Amino acid sequence: MEQLNWGYVQLGLVALAFAGLQVWWISSLMRQRDFAKPMTERDFRKSLENIWAKNRPKN
Repeated sequence: MEQLNWGYVQLGLVALAFAGLQVWWISSLMRQRDFAKPMTERDFRKSLENIWAKNRPKN
């Protein structure tokens, strides 16, 4: 059996640590993410009325 090259072992350990941190970071982002919820008809109507009120020309 050939002797392991210590430089490759170190590189592999750094790559494993980096991959572990990436998985941890992405999973923490997904847990914190608040997915969009559908609006009720009343909320939708209110938001449209606010948009239309802002776009009306002032006399």
